Amino acid sequence: MRTMKIGGSDVECSVLGLGCMGMSEFYGEVDDEASFEVLERAFELGVNHYDTSNVYGRGANEQLISRFAAGKRDRLVLATKFGVVRDPDGPAGSTYDRDIDNSPNYMRQCCEQSLERLGTDVIDLYYVHRADPSLPIEETVGAMARLREEGKIRGIGLSEVDAETLRRASSETRIDALQSEYSLWTRDVEDEILPTCRELGVTFIAYSPLGRGFLTGQITRKEDLAEDDFRLTSPRFQGANFDRNLQLVDHVRTLAESKACTAGQIAIAWLLHQGDDILPIPGTKRVHYLEENVGAANVILSQEEMDRINEILPPRGAAGDRYDKKFKGNPEATSQ
Repeated sequence: MRTMKIGGSDVECSVLGLGCMGMSEFYGEVDDEASFEVLERAFELGVNHYDTSNVYGRGANEQLISRFAAGKRDRLVLATKFGVVRDPDGPAGSTYDRDIDNSPNYMRQCCEQSLERLGTDVIDLYYVHRADPSLPIEETVGAMARLREEGKIRGIGLSEVDAETLRRASSETRIDALQSEYSLWTRDVEDEILPTCRELGVTFIAYSPLGRGFLTGQITRKEDLAEDDFRLTSPRFQGANFDRNLQLVDHVRTLAESKACTAGQIAIAWLLHQGDDILPIPGTKRVHYLEENVGAANVILSQEEMDRINEILPPRGAAGDRYDKKFKGNPEATSQ
């Protein structure tokens, strides 16, 4: 597995990471032992970047990664986040019981708790999970810079912020990474975010590179998802939007068949072809899909094939919004 540096930090990691959110919540039944097998197999395949957050499973995801990291911490890049506040008594998998807090005191409290749950003395990449529009971003990242000076974190990241917020944050301290959704059916970041990241030397971390699983072609009916799967709250998984998006994925699957690979591998390979400064972090709870995702690093797309993919799914080509507008974690509602 090839490696890359994260922004201006000394953090070096594999060009594919592993998104761990679904292992502990939101994507149907939780199976820690199966997830542990995925984490171990990812490491065997050369994946050393593991992305989590203090709110995934209300801390359970960080604890799962801590168990996995035992004995190999120095060979792993652990990324986690703070800023989203959830009701500790709310139902599991709920996408609505949350608020935003970016205050320095809350950030430091969350950092100490994450260090303890992860069983480590340093977080390799620490993100603002969602920006608080009521608090200047300069105040938040300035406090994070102090954590970096103290050696508690190595790199600073932002998640789902706009270009102006990234510029303001970067004027305060070095920002190493920006994490946002980016895939064949979510290409909004190409307008301003990616150019700004490149201007400022910020690595772009692409979450949901498989369109929350839709681009794999494995989801063909809403019944394929568990009743409590949060994707069912997304407009893209509802009604006519669902049917329209299925048709788009069918075109991607046809191209994949001609290359003897899968639709999901096409989607990840397409992202890797967008630049050496883009790091996809596909998530999965199954070893089979993990191995398929890692195999995408070996899929080469010609310019003709890239052009064909862009015809199938141009910017804003997917039907429906990413999030239900009532969702408090909706980045369109919280970016500064």
